Amino acid sequence: MNISQDLSIIELIINASLVVKLVMLLLTGVSLMSWYYIFRKSFALRAARQKTDKFERDFWSGGDLTAMYQSAVNDRHHSGAMEHIFEAGYREFAKLRGQKTLDPATVVDSSRRAMRATYQREIDDLESHLAFLASVGSVSPYVGLFGTVWGIMHAFRGLANMTTATLAAVAPGIAEALVATAIGLFAAIPAVVAYNRFAHDVDRIAVRFESFMEEFSNILQRQIR
Repeated sequence: MNISQDLSIIELIINASLVVKLVMLLLTGVSLMSWYYIFRKSFALRAARQKTDKFERDFWSGGDLTAMYQSAVNDRHHSGAMEHIFEAGYREFAKLRGQKTLDPATVVDSSRRAMRATYQREIDDLESHLAFLASVGSVSPYVGLFGTVWGIMHAFRGLANMTTATLAAVAPGIAEALVATAIGLFAAIPAVVAYNRFAHDVDRIAVRFESFMEEFSNILQRQIR
């Protein structure tokens, strides 16, 4: 790029060195993937909150537990995570409470362990792809910085063939290199913000699940006695 050329973003990207172009392409692809997961996780967590709210309203309205269990089994593909936890706990409870050789504490503990196993699976599903967002947020600025350093090195190497080194001669090369850092920050900042937000939302949902498991265990303990 000579001095008279336009220093627009498009021109800077087109005239960047091959390594810097590869860095920009990588960061652009990572940014698009992170935005895909951001929207996908946002919708998933919103649906999880709505289904949890609905199940809690139905559960604490005083309905029959057996009927709620049958409803959860029949509509399992559309039920929420808390409903899956309830289903696992009540299934284990119904399987063991008829056995005379087991004391009530053992039955309730087995039901709690079944709920805990389902709880872990549901939380793992809610936390899926959060590690990717965290990686994008932490690594992208350094990848962009690598592209910038390489581009600046390339720009200064070009001065070796010039008799007069001026800022105007090296400015286009430095500017195109700095675009890599800008793209890295553009990829990292939304990923970090989204990760922090989603991690907070998952923690709040996890607390609701744990509270429900304890309260439901108390209900089962009263029933078996």
